[in-house]
Amino acid sequence: MKPSQPETAAPADAAGRRAVRPVVCYPVDTLPPPDLAAYRAAREGWTQTGSVIVPPREARSFDVPAGHFFRIVSIEGPQVGDLNLWNAHDLGERFFSGKTRALHGTHLSTGDRLWSSLPHLRPMATITRDTLDWYGFDAWGGAVHDVIGTRCDPYTHRLLSGGDYHHCCHSNLSRALADRTGRTAASAEGDVHDVLNVFMCTGFLRETGQYFMKASPVRPGDFLEFFAEIDLLGALSACPGGDCSSEHSSDTARCHPLRVDIFRPPSPPAGWWPPAASAYPRSHGR
Repeated sequence: MKPSQPETAAPADAAGRRAVRPVVCYPVDTLPPPDLAAYRAAREGWTQTGSVIVPPREARSFDVPAGHFFRIVSIEGPQVGDLNLWNAHDLGERFFSGKTRALHGTHLSTGDRLWSSLPHLRPMATITRDTLDWYGFDAWGGAVHDVIGTRCDPYTHRLLSGGDYHHCCHSNLSRALADRTGRTAASAEGDVHDVLNVFMCTGFLRETGQYFMKASPVRPGDFLEFFAEIDLLGALSACPGGDCSSEHSSDTARCHPLRVDIFRPPSPPAGWWPPAASAYPRSHGR
């Protein structure tokens, strides 16, 4: 957080230094864009193969085979969720929120991909529909579906408040993964990772650079839809902050369930094939 009153006097050329134009760190012009028309055409005649209800202040796991779609749906009231994704056959390959943010920006929407961790670095899922894409960026710089926050966790909660809370999204996701894999929550939490904050409305305060949240614009019937590029194991936590309009990691916010629906298209999108992992040599030139 930047100090409100700097201790160092500005140099004579301060204005010129500030006026230097920014450079995008990772231009994505060379990335082939997803064929959204092909994805949308593949929806025609799809069959719903599963549905998972995620209770308030809890998490649930789900499986999505490569070439299938899944939707995270608001069903009762404004509610945000924390999403983790893993390669269903290798938990070491997981959603890499930091690289996804570097490639696509702080908030995701239709056409953006969720990239996997190094050394794999391939699309795990592609967003194919977003009913909140109308929101854009508001006057405070807030937007939905962020990859800038981590996940609420009991360690930070204890650090800041001195209390112990067992329904933080980190804990919820740890229990969901433990239930799915037959492990203890303590052993599973090492595989829980930074999330896509589904439906959450967030940004950075211009004055201090602090991460903020505000009431989510999500309403019942809204959804975020994905196409699974590889076989996925997912886990979704219904955040204990509800719509995150005032607080999180507490039992006082009004919370609602979320639903995950899974669909099998009659055939894969035209021209689609599961993406291969990065071909970069792991010898690193040695």
